[in-house]
Amino acid sequence: MNEPFAFNPIDEATRRNPFPTYRRARREAPVYAHPGLPVTSVFRYDDVQAILRDARTWSSAGLRRMQPATDDAVAPPMMMLQDGAEHARLRSLVNQAFTPRIVARLESRIRAIANELLDAALEESKVDLVAALATPLPVRVIAELIGVPTEDGALFKAWSDALAASVGSGFLGASTADQQQAQLAIGRELHAYLEPLAERRRSEPRDDLLSGLVASELEGSRLSFPELLQMIVLLLVAGNETTTTLIGNAILDLLERRELLARARKERALLPAFVEEVLRFSSPIQMDARAASTAVELHGHRFAPGDVVLAWLGAANRDEGHFDRPEEFSAERRDNRHLAFGFGAHFCLGSNLARLETRVALDVLLERTRELEPDGSGPLPLHPSFVFRSYTRVPVRLAAA
Repeated sequence: MNEPFAFNPIDEATRRNPFPTYRRARREAPVYAHPGLPVTSVFRYDDVQAILRDARTWSSAGLRRMQPATDDAVAPPMMMLQDGAEHARLRSLVNQAFTPRIVARLESRIRAIANELLDAALEESKVDLVAALATPLPVRVIAELIGVPTEDGALFKAWSDALAASVGSGFLGASTADQQQAQLAIGRELHAYLEPLAERRRSEPRDDLLSGLVASELEGSRLSFPELLQMIVLLLVAGNETTTTLIGNAILDLLERRELLARARKERALLPAFVEEVLRFSSPIQMDARAASTAVELHGHRFAPGDVVLAWLGAANRDEGHFDRPEEFSAERRDNRHLAFGFGAHFCLGSNLARLETRVALDVLLERTRELEPDGSGPLPLHPSFVFRSYTRVPVRLAAA
């Protein structure tokens, strides 16, 4: 007889291979109340999509109480923790920088950065591709897009890593007072760095997003200065962490499929569909959360206002009811309507940029190498946050083409 279903998302073995658990959850426990914790998980595609679509019933602003403490005088709630008109107001200010047309213009610059990084990586026969490519590429791209000096990329990556490490900890009661104080300190450091930079853009505007946001702030009612700083913090962190994870997972998915790797070297046109399948099969973000804004029932489970639901994107993206042979990786999968970037009003603002950076990174990597092999054995180190399913190192042996 099977043991009663249980799901512990911070268990290391589960994090490394959550898919058997997800499969059982979709079948036996589509709504799972975590014992002793004020959160409930859902796993089926239809349920996850419906929750993310219905921002009236399932609130993002309602999650603020579950987040690490913030100094509201320094850091008002981020866009991702806003609903309705307030969320739309903030999103409209940055959306123009991430349209497909604007992002497409960045391809040549992204390719130049990727080639520069590969120049350095190919000086060695063994290299960690997370440190050599997957991390610095998104950091430099988002820094240039916003208008942050490239030479400060390492500083921002350190801040980003520290903030991302605790993502989701509040939902499972794993956030300590020390961690919350550390988060506050990092937030103050970021704002102390960004404030003089933004002030300079008032008198010396440039062709970058920071100048555009400063201009909006000067209009008076559209964007306050604290909101401007918080927006830049969000973009700097979200703009590199998820893409780093996606590039790293894409490299691993190639390394684990030698025939596909050989084929991709010859057929680069395969890369866009390959990236979409990486997003589905190896979703960088495993979970998105919401809070019920009203009483609601799902599969017999009653949610009261304020109850938090964890919508598991990684489980939805392998739902048998929506994907043919979902446990198989297929680089030729058609109509791949995965939820890796979320859904609804909070659909990932930088999805087009993340796709482009990953495709270009893979294209340059395949073009510049003739050999690409995993280096070493044993499990790779996991990202510190259970929200991300990724690894902090991908060591490889490589040879220049």
